Amino acid sequence: MSYGVSAALQAAVFQQLVNDRGILAQVGDAVYDAVPSGTLPQTYITLGPEEVREASDKTGQSTLHRFTVSVVSQAAGFGAAKTLAGAVCDALDGAALTLDRGRLVGLWFERASARRTGTGGSIRQIDLRFRARVEDN
Repeated sequence: MSYGVSAALQAAVFQQLVNDRGILAQVGDAVYDAVPSGTLPQTYITLGPEEVREASDKTGQSTLHRFTVSVVSQAAGFGAAKTLAGAVCDALDGAALTLDRGRLVGLWFERASARRTGTGGSIRQIDLRFRARVEDN
């Protein structure tokens, strides 16, 4: 196996997020692969880092992708960010995504980390870590 399926997985994850009604209701189209320059919305979602490992076994060739989706919010308190993070988990955990290359075997929520960032802790950020197993065909 190789890193070849990574772009297809990222594209499918992005499409799942931008087309999810629960997410659309909360942030509209503020889902980014690359955060744009300029003024940002008060709350948005961004795709983050990814780690990939070989995961082939006797059943076939596969890779294990661990990737982060971040919810970033300037809203007071963690309430809005946690509600949106829940919608992201609902959209991705166990989702049956169709990839342009390869096949998704499974997609699972792994863990989350919530913290304050920015000047004076004015920004809330929740990093959601997911695990995806994919096969290349």
